[in-house]
Amino acid sequence: MRLRRSEVGDAGAMCALLNPIVAAGGTTAHRVPFTEERMIRHYVAPPLGIACTLALDDTGLLGFQALERADPDWKGPDPLPEGWAVVATFVRVGAQGRGVGRTLFAETIAAARSAGIVAIDATIRRPNAGGLRFYEGLGFRTWRETAEAISKRYDL
Repeated sequence: MRLRRSEVGDAGAMCALLNPIVAAGGTTAHRVPFTEERMIRHYVAPPLGIACTLALDDTGLLGFQALERADPDWKGPDPLPEGWAVVATFVRVGAQGRGVGRTLFAETIAAARSAGIVAIDATIRRPNAGGLRFYEGLGFRTWRETAEAISKRYDL
């Protein structure tokens, strides 16, 4: 498995990985398929982005993990404290359970530390039992719950 930072030219492959997950429903908060433009804005090069790392092998893209600073101007519900970041992890259908997410997280932690992040939030939909187990296994702990999701934090 090889890791590298995402680039604009990766948006198509990232959409091809994420859109079947969106279409299946239940494990991601995303409800609308991604276009390449939206993928670039949301994960590859967001305004508050810290890192978006890809995991690849000879078959192509296995997964990606994005880390973005919490928006200090967020006016919606449940703002995150200053110095926090938000993580999102996506692994290709059929490639789960092979250590892709865990391998990506090592890069994400290094990027978070370099950026001075104090805690990382992962908010997971309640029906996503695999996602909840994944983040727990990395050391994330529940810190907030809503009717639809469980928010876990990883302190640096």
